[in-house]
Amino acid sequence: MMKFLFSTLSLALALAAVPPRTHAAGTNQTEIIAVIGAAGEEEFETQFKEWADRLPVIAKKARAKLTTIGFEEPGEINDRELLKQALASAEQDKLNDLWIILIGHGTYDPRAAKFNLRGPDLSSAQLASWLVSITRPTAIINCTASSGAFLKPLSGANRVVITSTKNGMEQNFSRFGNFFTQNLASPEADLDQDEQTSLLEAFLKASKDTLGFYESAGKLATEHALIDDNGDGYGTRPDFFRGVRATKKARGGQSIDGLRAHQFHLIRSEFEAKLSPEVRAERDRLELAVERHRSRKPHMKEDLYYSELEKLMVTLAKLYASVEEVEKDKAVAKPESK
Repeated sequence: MMKFLFSTLSLALALAAVPPRTHAAGTNQTEIIAVIGAAGEEEFETQFKEWADRLPVIAKKARAKLTTIGFEEPGEINDRELLKQALASAEQDKLNDLWIILIGHGTYDPRAAKFNLRGPDLSSAQLASWLVSITRPTAIINCTASSGAFLKPLSGANRVVITSTKNGMEQNFSRFGNFFTQNLASPEADLDQDEQTSLLEAFLKASKDTLGFYESAGKLATEHALIDDNGDGYGTRPDFFRGVRATKKARGGQSIDGLRAHQFHLIRSEFEAKLSPEVRAERDRLELAVERHRSRKPHMKEDLYYSELEKLMVTLAKLYASVEEVEKDKAVAKPESK
């Protein structure tokens, strides 16, 4: 029985690991909402603009929808209200990724953490309340000082939260946003060499480059970025990762941080770009289920562990096989060119 089980599991693993030659056509409908806050001084305004100006270029390559706030001269509606409206509109999509990138200054006191905008500032509590109705996969990247205080209020299911500081008390000017926008679609950040840079990989490379900035300047680092994607609100530091896997166990039996963030990509590989949003979402769900199951291995009987793993891997293999069948049917139905 065990011999048969391992043979079946090996076949399932092989089928799941090798991408099919053809895939269901999909459209990358990722949405980016980018906000530049109040700069205050000209020096900061120049830097924030330089960082933010990289985003339209990336969005064009990714064929993503880009909404910018704070890029132009202020109008009758203040920037905080514009962000609220953009998020209300984003509620309509239930499947495609939403990226929210905040660039600027942040402040913190025991009463509230805030992102400084032209006009009324945005508190972590306000942003959290506006995100409640958004069920699509969402990434919030706060590149400001004191942004660590945003992590716990924003943490939740199907969300990735990245902050440039570990808490609200790191209040010095943050340079993380510069390196994050540099690495967001950089091949140099592609740690696992799968021809695409994930949100996790951009976070890790940006964190490394930020630390390198302080070291080369002979200064003590005043910002320490965190990533949270398991919903526990604690976050994980970049130095707890080896490659793209966290070596630190999550609290309370949660899955480790980084797994979900590694499934977010702006500019996808040729293979990923051909998957429909529905297929990609199901594939992501199954991959996370496999990782959660593997984390339970020390606490399960061997036969039960491999039996349950087999079910997951076979389901994953069938998903790829069904996509290939759809493409074969399309090829057969396609009329011959004259």
